[in-house]
Amino acid sequence: MRPTDFATRTPTVESDPSRPCPFCPGSEEISLPPIDSTGNEDDWRMRVLPNLYPAFAGEDSLAVRNLGPVHVMAEASGTHEVFVFTPSHTRNIIEFSDATCADMMVTLKKRLLDHAATDNIRYTQVIVNHGREAGASLAHPHGQLLGLPFVPGEILDEERAFVRFEGGCILCATVEAELVSGERVLFATEDAVAICPWWSGGPYEILIIPRHHDMHLPDSTDEQLAGVGRAIRDSLVYLNNLFDDVSFNLVFHTAPHHHNGAYHWHIHLFPKLTTVAGFERGTGVMINIVPPEQAAAELRRVGTSAESR
Repeated sequence: MRPTDFATRTPTVESDPSRPCPFCPGSEEISLPPIDSTGNEDDWRMRVLPNLYPAFAGEDSLAVRNLGPVHVMAEASGTHEVFVFTPSHTRNIIEFSDATCADMMVTLKKRLLDHAATDNIRYTQVIVNHGREAGASLAHPHGQLLGLPFVPGEILDEERAFVRFEGGCILCATVEAELVSGERVLFATEDAVAICPWWSGGPYEILIIPRHHDMHLPDSTDEQLAGVGRAIRDSLVYLNNLFDDVSFNLVFHTAPHHHNGAYHWHIHLFPKLTTVAGFERGTGVMINIVPPEQAAAELRRVGTSAESR
């Protein structure tokens, strides 16, 4: 019945104190050379590095092979990059200035444009895992970019939903409807609207929708992206005001490279407050124990009180 009923995240991600953090300044020699960097070489603000243990690597196009009558296999070609969006080992997105939010989004735009120009990459998944419960294995704040040789089923399902909706763009229509009712809206700016969506699969889930209708994240202007970056930061501030420090998954959804049609890029923010258990895994049906209207009201309350101080 209360936000305090939820457990916050384990305070730290376990690490070996005898080994330096590979993402901190001064440890560059134990990392691969950066693919991209913001700032000076000796005084960088953000860096994109090849992942030392990539899930996807190689320049081959997707080639599926049959292994007997049942199993099929394809090489995991593509790319896997680490986005170190701060040199600080402890400073996270909630502490970012407006300028740093803009840097983060413009850096993502540059990487997505580069992936789109790579022959065997059909889709790029951008994620941020914060906290052990969310899958983070290193404490230093960072994200990941995975360039895939295929389009994931989740994105294909979203594309089909956009096509099926007959009232124009389903997310543009959602923004209009939510702003009228106001029940599930956290805040709205010129560039983005943050809501607890009607179809929330878990407690305090947040959907960040850019106000400008663009299929691909790189289609948005740098100024628009800066506004979306601020919305990401402010959504995380609201969550942390309510839950102190919470593990979360930040997931970017953008149209597949070179796809044209019905789509509107957006961002999902999933706080890790409950466990996906046997029923959910067995049926694919999510049980959300906090109605999105209640979640939005609680988040607005703590967000408004924080802004007034």
